[in-house]
Amino acid sequence: MEAKAIAKYVRISPRKVQIVLDLIRNQPVDKAMAILRHTPKAACECLEKLLKSAIANAENNFNMDGKNLYVAECFATAGPTLKRFRPRAQGRGYRVLKRTSHITLVLKEAE
Repeated sequence: MEAKAIAKYVRISPRKVQIVLDLIRNQPVDKAMAILRHTPKAACECLEKLLKSAIANAENNFNMDGKNLYVAECFATAGPTLKRFRPRAQGRGYRVLKRTSHITLVLKEAE
C-alpha cells in the first residue's frame, strides 16, 4: 500500500527542489522530517509541508502506521513558466523566467 501527496504550481525551480529530494529519498519518515528541518534550502519549507500531508494521507485514508513509513518515491517536474521582463541598458527588455514545480511524494510502509 502506498500513500501519495502532490503539490502543484509551487513557485520554486524543479532543479532546486530536486537537490533536497535526493537527500530524503528512501529515508524513514522521521529521519526525512529531521533532514528537512535542518537543511538551509528554500525548498525545505514546502517539502516539509508536503511530507506532513503525505503522512496524514497514509494514516487517515489507508490506516497505515506512521512509524513504519518511508519515502519510496519523490520527484519534481516542471510546471508552467511565468515570463517576466526586467529593464536593461539602452532601453532593452531582458526576459526573466520564473519557474514552477509539481512535486510528488510517495510513502510506503516498511515490512
